[in-house]
Amino acid sequence: MQKKIPTRRCVGCGQMKEKKDLIRVIKTPEDEIYLDTTGKANGRGAYICNNAECLQKALKNKGLERSLKSQIPEEVRTRLEKELG
Repeated sequence: MQKKIPTRRCVGCGQMKEKKDLIRVIKTPEDEIYLDTTGKANGRGAYICNNAECLQKALKNKGLERSLKSQIPEEVRTRLEKELG
């Protein structure tokens, strides 16, 4: 039997991709928002493609805010843009 590959939808472009090809952005219970490089951190997660273009789309169409159910502060936006740069 073939093992099932987990897929997630990018909140920027809306494409379904393998989980390992996407970057997870999480909101912790303490309301911190950051990139989760391990993919295992505790908190509410949203997935985006590993490029700045999808991040811009996710911020513009508020896909990231909808997925995380909170506003994205300006300093967090800047940090995410730098990290994905």
